[in-house]
Amino acid sequence: MKPSVIFDLDGTLVETEQVWRDVRRQFVETHGGRWHDGAQSTMIGMRTAEWAQYIHDDLGVALPTDEIAKLVVDGVVAALRNVPVLPGAEAALARASQGHRLGLATSAARPVAETVLETCDWNRFFDVVVSADDVARGKPAPDVYLRALQLMNADAARTFAVEDSTNGIRSAHAAGLRTIAIPNHEFPPSADALALAWHVIPNLDALQIP
Repeated sequence: MKPSVIFDLDGTLVETEQVWRDVRRQFVETHGGRWHDGAQSTMIGMRTAEWAQYIHDDLGVALPTDEIAKLVVDGVVAALRNVPVLPGAEAALARASQGHRLGLATSAARPVAETVLETCDWNRFFDVVVSADDVARGKPAPDVYLRALQLMNADAARTFAVEDSTNGIRSAHAAGLRTIAIPNHEFPPSADALALAWHVIPNLDALQIP
């Protein structure tokens, strides 16, 4: 059986963390909440229910959390009509898929992930797609990676993860994967998270999976 590689999506293959930030900030500010500069970094890796609760409790939006989640996700899906693909993403997926089975372990709500994959025609690369909404806990808990490993019948010791964020690196490392970190420029991972990575590279063009 081929070894496996599990990719993150937001910030790793597509530059969508800024899209999430802008949609969430506009939503919070137009619904009576209080946005702050660290809010997006705090929400990176959270499941939909978790960040909707955070927007309600910590950012002060008084709407029910299920309504918060729906309105924000709808806004992100609408904003992704033109997906901001990171340079080298498709070529990196094509290279990795030559000798490995590929999975996707994303914190994005499933409608957002599906929009990106369909728009970019990337479904052909992935054997398995897991959203953090499919598991009990979001990143940095290992649940989303453990679920992907289970569905792929893959051995963590023979599986690589490709991640960009503090919570993502922690999640993959906790699941026992060898993590290749590509630090996000706008929301860079912490030094202690980077120290958990098996390898750190500057961009997707430098991605070579053994």
